[in-house]
Amino acid sequence: MSSTVVGIDSSTQSCKVVVVDTDSGQVLASGSAAHPDGTSADPAAWLDALRTAWREAGVPGRDDVVGVSVAGQQHGMVAVDTAGTPVRDALLWNDVRSAPQAARMAAEHGTGWWMERVGMAPVPSMTLSKLAWLRENEPEAAARVHRVMLPHDWLTLQLCGAFVTDRSDASGTGYYDAAQHHYRPELLEAWFGAVPGLPRVLGPSEAAGTLGCEWGCGNGVLVGPGAGDNAASALALELDRGEVVVSVGTSGTVVARTAELPLDPTGTTAGFADATGGFLPLLCTINAARVMSTTADLLGVDLGEFTRLARAAAADAGGLTFLPYLDGERTPNLPTATGRLDGMTRASMTRENLARAAVLSVANSLADCLGVLRGLDVPVERVLLIGGGARSEALRDVLPDTFGVPVTVPGPREYTALGAARQAAWVATGTLPQWSRAEGRELRPRGDDGARAFRARYTAARRALEAELG
Repeated sequence: MSSTVVGIDSSTQSCKVVVVDTDSGQVLASGSAAHPDGTSADPAAWLDALRTAWREAGVPGRDDVVGVSVAGQQHGMVAVDTAGTPVRDALLWNDVRSAPQAARMAAEHGTGWWMERVGMAPVPSMTLSKLAWLRENEPEAAARVHRVMLPHDWLTLQLCGAFVTDRSDASGTGYYDAAQHHYRPELLEAWFGAVPGLPRVLGPSEAAGTLGCEWGCGNGVLVGPGAGDNAASALALELDRGEVVVSVGTSGTVVARTAELPLDPTGTTAGFADATGGFLPLLCTINAARVMSTTADLLGVDLGEFTRLARAAAADAGGLTFLPYLDGERTPNLPTATGRLDGMTRASMTRENLARAAVLSVANSLADCLGVLRGLDVPVERVLLIGGGARSEALRDVLPDTFGVPVTVPGPREYTALGAARQAAWVATGTLPQWSRAEGRELRPRGDDGARAFRARYTAARRALEAELG
């Protein structure tokens, strides 16, 4: 008798649920529900969205489900009291209010010190800096903290009652050493003033527990350890050496998979763990697809017309140079930066050129991340392009020449949810299934002189801004 597994992707913007055939990896049903907008959220909203997406996917009443797993947005701080009630809204990865705390952490010990201990430099995204912010700005709430967890951990707790996490998500907290496989409680003591309860870190195929009966799937359904969203996507794509995943969504991420942890002395690269026992060096930009959608809104057009405008522009955007740091930035680490538009003249300031400059700015921000990986001797031979922004034909046009390598666009799938489902199948059957990667398009560099000209101007403008902001 065939069986199914359920993969959950609880992202910044929404919750997606897929029901997948355990043997073939075919998606049989799916559902989704939106999350509230903003950089903080009541975790109860994630649970409501999960229940809605769960019902829409037709999961209740299925008697063939053998496993469930959750992939979630990384870094977020979910702090609860002794009753399990959040002491405040969860702070999400893209909330930069803890930038002063992260800066003090880096100044006190230096980047190298942090990289040796937790594989990442202090940034506002990581959980530890958020806890430091909570201690300084909401001391009454901080005093009530009994346990701290990440968004996917919180949902796993609701599914099966287990207080657990996995290496991939723990490695983004700022107080977990993925290379040595243990927490660093002394960092919590130093920056939060206490060591709250922390979830047990499970192995990649270790079951967290069994699904509660209220989810409507019968008894004995195993719940996996879950994973961070990027680790889940990499698991779904079954990365080979030399392949790098570039995901363009709310954030932009650039991810490779390595057997050993490459330490970036500058702290630009986060040394995450992956979902198989290896490592996932990762770079993240705060600004990605929303740069294009915001520019489209400014121009008063939908995304289809925005694409037409961008493709009709001069190849180098007519001399316009756009730095896309509309919400601050993480790579480079410029949390107080704002966007900049240079090269404005009466000739260059056309709707077409502005659209093209926005597209090229996203491509160049991601290209900067690829350059950092190359500097760590991580091979970059092919890019796999995924995420909602990957559907933009205007972005696809410029990426191969901006990156300097071929770009493969796998068939459209919910890769984060599919990676969670693959983990669930591993937990339920004891074997990591081999599901074929969806066929897609291959895009090769075409010698686009305009893209190269923009790249040179963009690099100069970015370096000037970094020097200005110190």
